[in-house]
Amino acid sequence: MFARWIKPLLSATALCIAASAASAAWQPTQPVTLVVPYTPGTGIDLIARQLSAHLPSALGQPVIVENVAGASGNIGSERVARAKPDGHTLLVQVNTLVMNKSLYKALSYDPVGDFTPVAQTSWGTLLLVANPNVQKTATVSEVVNAAKAKPGQLTYATPGVGTPHHLSMALFLQRSGAEMLHVPYKGTAGAVTDLLGGRIDYMFLPVHVALQHIQAGKLKAIATGSAKRLPQLPDVPTLAEAGVTPDNIDMWYGVLAPKGTPADVVERLNLEIGKVLRQPDVAKSFESQGMVPAVSTPAAFGALVAKDAQRWAEVVKKGNITAD
Repeated sequence: MFARWIKPLLSATALCIAASAASAAWQPTQPVTLVVPYTPGTGIDLIARQLSAHLPSALGQPVIVENVAGASGNIGSERVARAKPDGHTLLVQVNTLVMNKSLYKALSYDPVGDFTPVAQTSWGTLLLVANPNVQKTATVSEVVNAAKAKPGQLTYATPGVGTPHHLSMALFLQRSGAEMLHVPYKGTAGAVTDLLGGRIDYMFLPVHVALQHIQAGKLKAIATGSAKRLPQLPDVPTLAEAGVTPDNIDMWYGVLAPKGTPADVVERLNLEIGKVLRQPDVAKSFESQGMVPAVSTPAAFGALVAKDAQRWAEVVKKGNITAD
């Protein structure tokens, strides 16, 4: 008889505890602002707008996207770093954030130490591509050998100094021992135009930007910076397979809060963001920008941020790269 009533009692107690925990979970008391430190229309902006469309129903408050562009994302990032750590002001960023820690010597905030990681949202892959007119560009080894044969004569384009495209190429050249001439542009469009026109030899490009030109035969895909080969380009090896670098150079995207944000706030935000990222329509939207959703814990995202900051600091130091 004891067993007949103790089991329902335990079940009821468990339900009460769960209900109590749910009711005690952090809830915002005012609209939540997602600061995007870049202009509208970027991949980061798309992430923020997907979150702003899906989070209000769970959080019970409007979620507003605010674009605060300028200084390679530093203006918007600093605003969030200085915001009250209560979960109402968050930053949506890409790995440029940790690159800026080494690139800008006079920053008034710490791009790593002044934030609390909340959740990674996605990965974005960069491809090493070449203009087909460049001789011997079928493999990574051929690219490296050609660059070594003509130190500083072959060229590569980037959207600007200190961008992920730039530092990824710097890493590639440092690890391979090759030399190329860096030609920085003010944005991706002009760089791609000159790459397609044969005025530039190489470039690292996001897969969704490069793919159409590769399929049209206007660009040659040399290698992917991801950990695994891409399903869209199964014959294109990774940099690791080519023996250039043991790790991937994928760009991470994620949400961060000001330093000192309480753990319960971070956990609730992480939980709800994870639910959004698992929705099929969100994954499809991300895919249009060449991104793959990635669900992580705050701790895992924090470890990724710290590791990436160290890696790019070494690349910046070795290459004597500065954006000041």
